[in-house]
Amino acid sequence: MLSNPVQGNLFIITAASGAGKTSLVSELLAKDSQVKLSISHTTRQPRPGEQNGVHYHFVNDAQFMAILNVGGFLESADVHSAKYGTAQSAVDAALQAGNDVILEIDWQGAAQVRNIYPQSISIFILPPSVEALAERLNNRGQDSIDVIAKRLAAARAEMSHVVEFDYVTINDNFEVALQDLLAIIRASRLKSPVQLQRYANLIQNLT
Repeated sequence: MLSNPVQGNLFIITAASGAGKTSLVSELLAKDSQVKLSISHTTRQPRPGEQNGVHYHFVNDAQFMAILNVGGFLESADVHSAKYGTAQSAVDAALQAGNDVILEIDWQGAAQVRNIYPQSISIFILPPSVEALAERLNNRGQDSIDVIAKRLAAARAEMSHVVEFDYVTINDNFEVALQDLLAIIRASRLKSPVQLQRYANLIQNLT
């Protein structure tokens, strides 16, 4: 017996570039249909295989600033010479509909979101080593040597913010890291305040 719909959980997933965040989130979405991915806006160019409105909303600087200037972003950041932002209206609507929402954002955006949604659940994905991170970036074949060097230099600074997050998983074994993420999400749905609201009628009858 269900009561009124429960507002969904907001999950923040952060990682240094090359740690495998995008692949893990993609598989997580395939495994758990109750989770929805928030599609961010970005001014960077699409990578091979990326589709507008599916992976990102690809916009130019003027379009991005127009949204930013009217307070339309829940969070925004400059990362690797590109702008990224999360539309607050889309996130609010999904949560109110009872969906769990994932934000794939950097540590700067995570800090902004926690100020607005202190109940959000944050997860940081780490690589097993700097060497593994460098190998993954090289294997992409998408960036020049100079760009990869800059990404590695930035990665250490990004990963120093791991202490600010609720959960940490190491993406050494993909399947293990995936199960870690699924466990965090499933456990969050079982918290007492959530269950007491979701099953209010049942609990009233039982007690």
